Order: sequence, then structure tokens, then C-alpha cells
Amino acid sequence: MNFEFLNPVDDLLVSHALLGSNLSFGQQIEIFSSKNELPDLSNKKVALITIEEERGIVNNQGSGTDFDQIRIELYKLYPGNWPTNVIDLGTLKQGNTLSDTFFALQEVLGDLIKNKIIPIIIGGGQNLTYSNYRAYDKLEQTVNLVSVDNKFDLGTIEDELTSQSFLSKIVMNQPNNLFNFSNIGYQTYLNSQEELDLLDNLFFDSYRLGEVSNNIQIVEPVLRDADIVSIDMSVIKNSESPANKNGTPNGFTGAEICAISRYAGISDKVSSFGIYEYNPKFDLKNQTAQLISQMIWYFIEGVNFRANDYPFGLKDNYQKFIVPIDNEVLNFHKSNKSGRWWIEINLSSNNKFKRHALIPCTYQDYISATNQEIPERWIRTLKKIV
Repeated sequence: MNFEFLNPVDDLLVSHALLGSNLSFGQQIEIFSSKNELPDLSNKKVALITIEEERGIVNNQGSGTDFDQIRIELYKLYPGNWPTNVIDLGTLKQGNTLSDTFFALQEVLGDLIKNKIIPIIIGGGQNLTYSNYRAYDKLEQTVNLVSVDNKFDLGTIEDELTSQSFLSKIVMNQPNNLFNFSNIGYQTYLNSQEELDLLDNLFFDSYRLGEVSNNIQIVEPVLRDADIVSIDMSVIKNSESPANKNGTPNGFTGAEICAISRYAGISDKVSSFGIYEYNPKFDLKNQTAQLISQMIWYFIEGVNFRANDYPFGLKDNYQKFIVPIDNEVLNFHKSNKSGRWWIEINLSSNNKFKRHALIPCTYQDYISATNQEIPERWIRTLKKIV
């Protein structure tokens, strides 16, 4: 991996971590600092990277300028009863142009993902999600992207690549490796009906803030099927996360966003996790820095409790349920290890979308199928594949 793109963690922050308890997070993880040699990544599971880049941010200038307080709050925490295997790789240098930053981020993330190290990216603008997505070009596979945001950030293909237009670039630019996009937490009055119709026509998924808050478990299958998870801090209610100028009175609570972060971590499939739009200029009492540090903690805890029970192994590890509906036969699989459910789409062996043939679902989806109701996610996925 090329470490020339990275600035090590400031020595003062490392010293601050050493003043804490020997059991604290700051002393249990490896920190890339100027006093240390280049880090050994061979046994690492998760890598933290911050990005000093605010170009392309809309209405929230100041994001991506200072992450010291997030590190201070994170280093204070205590890891759970799990092996950490985490490294803090410091800060990605800002390039001479925004394109330079995109290139460097894409290279760093590509190397980490290829080596099965999960990057936690703390930005800067959510437009950096585009570089995260492009990092998967090296893997030559289609990917699923989940954005936790109160807006779709769709824009148009003619718009510049900003934090409020990056999705159109992901959908339209070549090579097109996007299989599915899902939004969690959108607020209807912040998005046009045309955008809602377009996502529906593309067979993408979207979940309103209210329906998720009423039953947060509905997003677990969505996150279980994601490769990339991108969180815009404006999705959290402003009273609980003030360090974002685009925040609104409504949004997820701190507890809800931590639950979503844990769902992302526990997913066997998620291989990169980003938190964007933190603006330290508005962080009263370091409240948002504390919340982000806790989101990181919950994500890492989830990673350490991954079940690795995707039903492709021995038949003894899961149960199969066959449900006839009209002219279809739906095959459901239930993990004996975790109790989680999947629904199958029958594909030919040469179908390029084979890795999407098993769709995470819920027990309620199975019950609905027994009542002759085909799950909506199965229908949407089938339409994308055939």
C-alpha cells in the first residue's frame, strides 16, 4: 500500500491517547504516527482514515478541516469483549485539485478493500462516496451502495460532482458497477417527486425516516446486502448532532444511528463504511464528535460479531423452505447460526449477477409469502437481473 498519500496522526493526539487508561481504545489499536515505522497491515481487520477535503461540499463549508476531537473522543472509549485488530492510518492529504484527492482516496481504499481490510472513512463531503465506489473498479464486480441521508443527492449528469449530486455520477458514469442503491432515512419534503419516481423506475430502494424510526429492524436486510455504506451526518436531528449546517429538526436519534452503524458492521458483505459532513465549527460541547466516535465503536463491534453465515456452504448450516406462489416457487433459507433469512432468485450459471442471487430478507417476508404475497425486494431484484 502507498503510504505517501497519508499524513500520520499528530504526535500530540498520540500522547493524549497514552495518558488514558491502558485498557482504552487509544492504547489497544495501532496508530500510524511520525514516531512509528510504516504500519504492518497483515493482521488488520479495520482501518480508520480521515480526509481533509471540503471542495465540493454544498452549504456546509468547514467539513473535512479538523478531526482531532473525533480521535480524542474515540481514543477515550473502551473496546468491547472482542479482538480489535484496528489501525488508525491518519489523514489522507488534500490534493492540488479535487480530482487529485479523489484519485488518492480511490487508490488507498482499493488497496485496503482488495486486502480485505475494511476502511472507515471520515470526511469531508459526501461526494467522496464517488471515490469509494470507484475503488471497487479493481475488484471487477458489481456493488450495492446504501446511503443514510435525508436527501437522495441525485442531481443531474450535467452538474458538477458535489455532495448533493454525486449519485447521478455513480449511476451514469462508466464503468457502471452499481447493481443496487438504497436510501435509508429520506424525508419526503426534502426530495422532489421526480427524484422519487426516478429511483422507483430504476428499481432502487428507499426508506422514509418515519418508517425506519418506527421499526429500525427493517433496515437490517438492506445493510446486510450492502458493499458500501455512506452516512451523511445531516440525517441525524440537529439537536443531537449540531455539527452540520444542513441538519434539520427531524432526523434519526443518536441511538438510532448507532444501531444502523452496528447493522452495517455485522453485515458479512459490507467492505467500506463512510461518515461524512462533520463540521467542527458548529460542534457544541463536542457533541457530534462524541456521537461519531460511538458510531465507529458500534460499527467495529458489529464487524467483530459477524456470523459469516451467508448460505452457500453445507446444507446442514441452514434450513430451506419452499413456498409456491402462482407460477413461481420461492426458496427461503434460514441460518441455523444467526436465525437470519434469505430469499433466492434462480439464475443460470453464466449470469453475471450470480452474487446477487440470494437476497437478505426477514421472517415476515417468509410469512407474507406463505400468504401468497411476493416480497417487494425479490420483485425489484428480479427486474434488475432479467
